[in-house]
Order: sequence, then structure tokens, then C-alpha cells
Amino acid sequence: MTPRTILLSIGVLVAAGLGYVVFSDEFGRPERPAQFDVPPPSIFYPPVRDPHRAEFAVCTGPISANCIVDGDTFWFESAKIRIADIDAPEISEPNCPAERRAGEAAKRRLLELMNDGSFSLAAGWRDEDRFGRKLRVVSRDDRSLGEMLVKEGLARNWDGPRLTWCN
Repeated sequence: MTPRTILLSIGVLVAAGLGYVVFSDEFGRPERPAQFDVPPPSIFYPPVRDPHRAEFAVCTGPISANCIVDGDTFWFESAKIRIADIDAPEISEPNCPAERRAGEAAKRRLLELMNDGSFSLAAGWRDEDRFGRKLRVVSRDDRSLGEMLVKEGLARNWDGPRLTWCN
């Protein structure tokens, strides 16, 4: 092989790899399942829209099973999950008393929402954050629970690094 052929082969492989990263759903924004992923309705096997359901409590002590940590983090089936599409006020290290109060309100509301029925989990931009939490969009009937918290003023859309919740 000539050096030119080797360089051309390497260029094609690099272009193919970049194409995969750019166009693959694995690296994309959170999306709803494609229509072809949903089984056709049947009187015997109706489609399962929101397959998960659990009874949640507030996390206390070392046991972390199906519980709410704060307004955007919870444990479900032994996985710590960070709601990917929102940012809620901090409780563990708030910057001011107002942030702690807002964080507690967000936590209480997330507890209500999670106990209100079945839900779906969809992967986001990445599978995990730097703390090892699974990044998921949580929805019920194709409606993001994170968006509900934002509309209620208890969280904001995730758009990057944490901003202050203090005045």
C-alpha cells in the first residue's frame, strides 16, 4: 500500500466515526420513542406507555430504595437518577435560606408527581453525569415531569452549569 492509500483509508475511517457520533441517537438529545419502536395496539397486548411504577418516600439514612433525594434527583430500582431536563434548587449545600426552602418545596412536589402513577425514563445526552447518576427525562403520558416542575416555578430548564437561586 502506498502512503496515499493509507492516508485515504484513515480519512475514511475518521469520517465514518465522526458521522456516527453526529448522527447517532446515542449521542443526541432526549427524544420520545420513534413510532416504529411502539408495538401495534392489540386487544391481547395493549402497548405499555409508561412501564415503571413504584411507591416513593423521601430518602433518609443509608437506605436508598425508591426515594426522592431532592427536586431533581431520586433513587429507583437501585439506580440514582438525575432528571436530565431540569435544575432544581439545592438542599444539601444551598447558597441561602431561600434556596433551601425552594429546594424542599421542589422535593415535596417531585415526591407527589412520582407517586401519582406510572412513568417512563428516557436517556438524555449522556448516560451518566460526573457523579455517576443516570441522566433521564422522566415523563408520564408523554409529558415531562421536569417541565411540570418548571411550569410550577419549582425548577428551571437545564441549560448548563448551576446558577444561584438566591436574590
